[in-house]
Amino acid sequence: MMQSHIDFALATPEILLLALGLAILLIDAFSSSPERKPAFLLTLLTLGVLTVVSLVQWNSGAAGRTFNGLYVADNLSHLLKVASYIAVAVTLIYGRVYIQSRDMLRGGEIYVLTLMALLGQMVMISAGNLITVYLGLELMSLALYALIALRRDDVTATEAAMKYFVLGALASGFLLYGMSMVYGATGQLDIAEIAKVVAAGQQQDMALVFGVVFLVAGLAFKLGAVPFHMWVPDVYQGSPTAVTLILGAAPKLAAFAITLRLLVEGLHDLAADWQPMLMILAVLSLAIGNLTAIAQTNFKRMLAYSTISHVGFVLLGLMSGAVDGRPDASAQAYGSALFYMLIYVLTTLGTFGMILLLSRQGFECEQIDDLKGLNRRSPWHAAILLLLMFSLTGIPPMVGFYAKLAVLQVLVEAGHVALAVIAVLFSLIGAFYYLRVVKVVYFDDPAAEVGPVSAPCAPRGVLSINGALILVLGILPGGLMALCVHAIQTSLGL
Repeated sequence: MMQSHIDFALATPEILLLALGLAILLIDAFSSSPERKPAFLLTLLTLGVLTVVSLVQWNSGAAGRTFNGLYVADNLSHLLKVASYIAVAVTLIYGRVYIQSRDMLRGGEIYVLTLMALLGQMVMISAGNLITVYLGLELMSLALYALIALRRDDVTATEAAMKYFVLGALASGFLLYGMSMVYGATGQLDIAEIAKVVAAGQQQDMALVFGVVFLVAGLAFKLGAVPFHMWVPDVYQGSPTAVTLILGAAPKLAAFAITLRLLVEGLHDLAADWQPMLMILAVLSLAIGNLTAIAQTNFKRMLAYSTISHVGFVLLGLMSGAVDGRPDASAQAYGSALFYMLIYVLTTLGTFGMILLLSRQGFECEQIDDLKGLNRRSPWHAAILLLLMFSLTGIPPMVGFYAKLAVLQVLVEAGHVALAVIAVLFSLIGAFYYLRVVKVVYFDDPAAEVGPVSAPCAPRGVLSINGALILVLGILPGGLMALCVHAIQTSLGL
């Protein structure tokens, strides 16, 4: 039976975010500041408060199900929410100057919309029911559609918003149809109850397998896996860079969370049905992501295809779980995928943050050639970009190497040696386009008209911390990996 007890304290972060987001919207309506500084500072304050609240809940062991099982609080949700708060805060700090100089502050909508997208992500992360998953997904998606189209006079941004809207609606339809099939096959909407029905063998097999196919298709779209990746390069390139970062960092954590909730928590006993699908998606993502990225001259578009290839690694980690009779191996596999996703978000924040800091009024640092001679103009920025590219390549001692190694280890332990070899080969191909960026930064002559790099202290300081974490976590990855595995074990019952 579903738990009928309602505990509002478990949902404190979401309630606080909604109240504070509406307060910021109201305060901004009466603000005369053209730079919308009150809205910016209040948004950062809100994110700080939410981080403290979630950390207190996490530390005190607050966990449970409430609202008739619609909402779940556990270690996994606390970890992903704290990571999402930090990702959004860093994104807004990096994008502050860019947003101001691109006339995107006619009102403070960008900050409130970002918070509403975050609210949708938090609902997805704590979803205990198929309905909650869908509500969170739509709340996040609607806010992101508006953010991408915020520069109404920009044709490319409007086109990107339309593409994301149309394809997003299609993916939502896939997901919703899959959920309806799962409900029809099991008679349950609650994810934990679905798991019990499947474990007892009381489901209608044919309908459930069809439902799983549509669920995996919808999840693959949100993650950006091939062949549901069509929107990623166009939307990443067409969106204003600050919005690209809002779209490319924290939402990936939420998409990963619902993948775990639906496939691992709810349909773990059907792993034999969904693991082969993840394997195909992973190999296609690694192949098309890495091979297509080689041909790109636009830095944002190259990073979009790079994202697709990294999603392939995450899916390889997810498909390495559910090893018969070895719950510890499953937890290690899902923990490795979670670790990889967190590191991917950390690195994405740094790479797009670098683009934002190097852009200025009338100049978008979007082409790889725009990075020519960066080492002569700013050795510090060049060094951080070097760390980021080495991490994405998987060169030790950067944390990207350990993230790849962790996924490859669980792949081999699960008996997928051939897949591990394929992943390594495509990573070697991927090294070409990452190292090409390093070559441009360090060995090419800068354009004559480009001056020295100047950026405010706050984003420069955050970028420095971002780069340092790439190195420190690469040398000492054990703590974060143990945290990920523990969150998986305690939250998903493995």
